[in-house]
Amino acid sequence: MKGKTKRYILPEDEIPHKWYNIQADMTVKPMPPLNPQTREPMTASDLYTIFARECCDQELNTTDPWIPIPDEVREMYKYYRSTPLVRAYGLEKALGTSAHIYFKNESVSPMGSHKLNSAIPQAYYCKKEGVKNITTETGAGQWGASLAYAASLFGLEAAVYQVKISYEQKPYRRSIMQTFGAQVTPSPSMSTRAGKNILTVNPNCQGSLGTAISEAVELARTTPDCKYALGSVLSHVSLHQTVIGLEAEKQMEMAGEYPDVVIACFGGGSNFGGISFPFMRHKIAAEPGKTHTRFVAAEPASCPKLTKGKFCYDFGDEAGYTPLLPMYSLGHKFHPSNIHAGGLRYHGAGVIVSQLLKDGLMEAVDIQQVESFQAGCLFARAEGIIPAPESCHAIAATIREVKKLKPDEEKVILFNLSGHGLVDMASYDKYLSGDLINYTVSDDEIQANIAKL
Repeated sequence: MKGKTKRYILPEDEIPHKWYNIQADMTVKPMPPLNPQTREPMTASDLYTIFARECCDQELNTTDPWIPIPDEVREMYKYYRSTPLVRAYGLEKALGTSAHIYFKNESVSPMGSHKLNSAIPQAYYCKKEGVKNITTETGAGQWGASLAYAASLFGLEAAVYQVKISYEQKPYRRSIMQTFGAQVTPSPSMSTRAGKNILTVNPNCQGSLGTAISEAVELARTTPDCKYALGSVLSHVSLHQTVIGLEAEKQMEMAGEYPDVVIACFGGGSNFGGISFPFMRHKIAAEPGKTHTRFVAAEPASCPKLTKGKFCYDFGDEAGYTPLLPMYSLGHKFHPSNIHAGGLRYHGAGVIVSQLLKDGLMEAVDIQQVESFQAGCLFARAEGIIPAPESCHAIAATIREVKKLKPDEEKVILFNLSGHGLVDMASYDKYLSGDLINYTVSDDEIQANIAKL
């Protein structure tokens, strides 16, 4: 490795000034979200009661390919961006491959994951609008921690509903949120009507992201000067995350290469869209030399909405408070198994990703929990970074891609390391002690949930 470049880092003046809106370039636009009462397409103003107005306008913007990043937001990005593009020489050696493997290291953010890329602008837009309180849901806690930090930057009060099983599995994520002043409640709780209804039916419910979203949306609706912020799924969140891929494009140019495969783990679609959409625009435009790239989303086998779900209109939450979204879904009443990748335990996929998958512009694979941790440990020993359980899925999918290649095949693979796992060591303890198990959802269970739509 002597003389070879390991990390590619952009100077501050090359941090993107605009986010990329893939909706403007899609040949087939995503179907509109629907008002659950009227079944009519939602307008941005219909969403103003829940989200910051600027986010609502971005959500339904299908015409402008480039959205300016506010100067105040870009200044906050400078705290940790650009993030490094890293050549994974150690992983290549461990796998005995001639492939060139790169990863975008989003784990270097103050909160240890990519989630801050959207938390900062959402908190900024709320502050600009005069909002005093902000509420959200979180699974593993990376989004909740990011929003708690972003809220503190702009002087907002934050309330976070954390999925109960993650609240118990990951106590230090809760501590991080509380350190930044957020109120953290395990979901489902008795503090909202949605939570009470769920606990009445199932007193031992360990929660899901759909459950926590219901509680956070209800709080936003019933609290003065309060808005709801979402960490994934919706289009404006993926928009903010494209700062990842836009940086990676420039950094791949610095390396003198272009990816044959782009991979990211998949919960609702924010980090997948963030790394993929800027590269995908070249494929959509049929640019010479850039149409061959494949885009692979890696989801857990216990929550396989992309690989086994149904494309349909469904609620984004369990209680049915959200608009009806056109997406691949396992049904909004689906309760995923208690895997340690809490950020991937969501029943549906974002509307943009769902349309892209429907149109064959991307692929999806499902990964068992044990395979993901095997991949994560191999990566840690090879590259010195312990990945988040969610990110382990992207690493496992990368290893699968390498195994398809001939030993001398020099394909270029890029994956997003969406976060580190230093606050998730309890899950690694389970794996290393042999107590971690796989969860497989049966076809009958999937069909039973889909039948309720």
